[in-house]
Formats: sequence, C-alpha cells, structure tokens
Amino acid sequence: MIDAHTFRLDGRIALVTGSSTGIGLALAAGLAQAGATVVLNARQAPRLEEAAASLRAAGHTVHSRAFDVTDRVATDGAIASIEAEVGPIHILVNNAGMTRRGAFHELTDADWQSVMRTNVDSAFVVGQTVARRMVPRGRGRIINICSVMSEVGRPGTSAYTASKGALKMLTKGMAVDLAPYGITVNGIGPGYFKTELTAGLVADEKFNGWLINRTPARRWGHVDELAPAAVFLASDAAAFINGHILYIDGAITATL
Repeated sequence: MIDAHTFRLDGRIALVTGSSTGIGLALAAGLAQAGATVVLNARQAPRLEEAAASLRAAGHTVHSRAFDVTDRVATDGAIASIEAEVGPIHILVNNAGMTRRGAFHELTDADWQSVMRTNVDSAFVVGQTVARRMVPRGRGRIINICSVMSEVGRPGTSAYTASKGALKMLTKGMAVDLAPYGITVNGIGPGYFKTELTAGLVADEKFNGWLINRTPARRWGHVDELAPAAVFLASDAAAFINGHILYIDGAITATL
C-alpha cells in the first residue's frame, strides 16, 4: 500500500560522499528534503562547511565529516565517529568521483590509478566499512553513482569509462552478497549534467552543440533532477529493487 510515508526518509541517517558541490550536494539536499539527517563528506573542510551551512539554512539537519574516502584507516575512523555521534548509517551514497582526460595511449600510470582509486576503490572501502555495520542490523540502502559511461564511451575517457563500468559491476556484486542481510545496493547513472566540473564543456560551443543534438531530450540535465531517484532507491518503496542501475540521461543511452 502506498501512503504519505512510503517515500519518506524521516529518522534515517544518510552519508553522501563527495557532497560539497555538484551532484553530491544535490543528492544530499534531496535526501534531506525527504526527511533524512544528512552527513556530507569531502576532503576539503572549508568547502564542506559551506555546503553544510547552505543546507542548514534551508532547515535541514546536516553534519559533515572531512576524510579521504580512498584511505581505509581514515574511513574506519570517520564511520565510527558518525555512528557514535550522529547515529547508525541507514543510507550510503557513494558519489565521490573524478576523471583524467586523454587518449588511451597517452594516459600515465598516475592518471589511471588516481581515477580507479577515487571512482572504484572508494566505493569498495566506504561501502564495505558501512556494510559491515549494516549487516548485524539487518537493513540498509547503498546507492553507487555510476554514469552513462558505465555503458558507453567517447574519445579521451578510457580511464573514466573503465572505472564506471567497474562500479556498475561492483554494484551488482555487492547487491548479491548483501541482499540476504536486508541491504539493497543500486546505482544511478547520470548522463550529462551542468555542474562545476562540466562548466568547460557547457561553454565549448562545439561540444555543447554535439551533446544537445545527441541527446533526445535536447538539453543538459539539471542536478536536482537526480535527487528524486536517490530518494526513491533509499525509501521503503524500493525494498525489492536490488542490483539495478537507473540511468537518468534524457534517453542518450537509448539511441544510436
């Protein structure tokens, strides 16, 4: 039965990694609007506090923790601190990510490793740390932020494409292993959205024209259009949805 509480997240605590700006902050705002207490994460504390202040000003209950999501020791300490001082984490959104552009044959080892460490290793490290606490409680929601490049590629993005493809399959593997413990693991695959990281592409007339013509919706996405999907996957309404990647891309992956 669907009622007013089916999609609400009141009383739940959500940790969103990489949430000081852009997609992560928009997802955190959406979860907070649905009633969740939100914990923001990033490496730079000053920027993180600015983001937290903006959500508090909107009337939301927000905490912040600055730590490197690729560092196991730092992550263990931060998760322990959150659970001790804020409460048990019911919802985890693995959003931290980055890219290094360049043709495959020109990528350096450092480029490859930094992309994999941030986009894949962090989801493993944070996901495992949180899941180990969710398992005894018998419930939890984990949402990994994948990409349309979990399915397709374009020139100069081989490291990013490989990392997001790996994250898609990690999501499925996590779902299979954690489902018996009442934990769902799903992914959201954004298409092209206007953020600080894509500002250069938006300003590039050639790329902007190509993207708009390539996307059936004929526009870029707005980050607040991603939040409802996160709220849905975190809610009781999605209790039997597991191992799924929901692409939000204006139909770009549906067409040649």
